[in-house]
Amino acid sequence: MKKILLVVLSLAMVLSLAACGSSSSSAPAPASSAAEASPAPAPEAPAAPEEAGRLAEIKAAGKIILGTSADYPPFEFHTEINGVDTIAGFDVSLAQKVADGLGVELEIVDMSFDNLLISLNKGDFDFVMASLSNTPERAKAVDFSTPYFHGAQVVVVRAADAGKYATKESLAGCQVAAQKGSIQEGVAGSIAGPENVVLLSKVGDEIAELKAGKVEAVFLDNMMAAGFAAAHDDLVMLDIGIEYESDGNVAAVKKGDTDLADYISSIFDGLTPDDINALMGEAQALAGIEE
Repeated sequence: MKKILLVVLSLAMVLSLAACGSSSSSAPAPASSAAEASPAPAPEAPAAPEEAGRLAEIKAAGKIILGTSADYPPFEFHTEINGVDTIAGFDVSLAQKVADGLGVELEIVDMSFDNLLISLNKGDFDFVMASLSNTPERAKAVDFSTPYFHGAQVVVVRAADAGKYATKESLAGCQVAAQKGSIQEGVAGSIAGPENVVLLSKVGDEIAELKAGKVEAVFLDNMMAAGFAAAHDDLVMLDIGIEYESDGNVAAVKKGDTDLADYISSIFDGLTPDDINALMGEAQALAGIEE
């Protein structure tokens, strides 16, 4: 009996040593064994796009903030509505559609044009609309929506000089004005010479310089130029044959806010030509611009 017991014990010891030798040559498996016994829960599915990112933050805040430079009728300008100073215009109407689609309030911040994209990247507002063009340089700093309007580049001159400045060549070497940071800054420089371009933050100041005889022309978008020509009998808008390739006016968002840019694009892309014409007509009428 003892002999049998000794054989059994010896066999148990041999099996024990074999098991130890196996564990030293391969990774232990307690964790996997536990996992097999009690499977980990499946990872949660990612949130839907409308529930994540900037759109979620804007909805949670209950408002979307627009940055603009409200001195550019009929796109954005100050006017009195029911006795209250109000920022209105074509771009503002489109921005309101963005806010309405998200079910939030639209808040507007007005500042000089040349600081808009800097302030956007600082987080002072959610998006920018200010008759803004998509340029390669700007695209390095911000993301853009699809275009919503295509305009042309023209000049405003004193009515008495309409015959004098009818071509690009006639403005070579002349003192002209353009808004600082705008595409007109480069256009004006290419025609009059960079050293002859007076850069100002507000378009109203450019018009004042023109009326005072300090500059010979102001470079503007055709829609805005039409507004100033309609408001001032001593000014006219001239198409001097400026060739400028542009993708059109766009909204800008902070770099990386692609969900917001895509959403804004969907609002713009959903508008028909009749919708655009109707909104522009309302803005022109409010700005006192005759078509």
